[in-house]
Amino acid sequence: MRVFLFLFLLFPIIELTLLIQVGSAIGALPTVLLVIGTAIAGGILLRVAGLATAWRAREKLARGELPEQEMLEGLLIAVGGGLLLLPGFISDIFGALCLIPFIRRLLVNKIRLRAAEQAMRQRAFADDLAARSGQARPGASQPNVLEGEYKRHD
Repeated sequence: MRVFLFLFLLFPIIELTLLIQVGSAIGALPTVLLVIGTAIAGGILLRVAGLATAWRAREKLARGELPEQEMLEGLLIAVGGGLLLLPGFISDIFGALCLIPFIRRLLVNKIRLRAAEQAMRQRAFADDLAARSGQARPGASQPNVLEGEYKRHD
């Protein structure tokens, strides 16, 4: 968590430094126009890619399927469009990567794998806790336990 906070605080400084470097290399007006142009292009790409993803999700829903792939792609499109709308070149690079279809699909598959692994870890942890407390989850097989009393004769 501290690393995330550190990167969150460091990111604007890096963006500003890069904007100053590019501005000094190509001039202030071309830099401002480039930032505005990427924001406009991001808005257009966000709208086009978002509509295409929404149509694919709608088609899947019409077939009675759950559109989890399209929902995650829609999330990445929204993140990518938001990053393109931010002023700066590093955020534009990451935003453009989120909007490129094959990279977006790779990221979605990676997210799905991590979510499945996390669900398996949580399920294993819940099963372990249930076994320790003597409770069983609904749908889980009951252990073979014989209850009884005993007396010790010495």
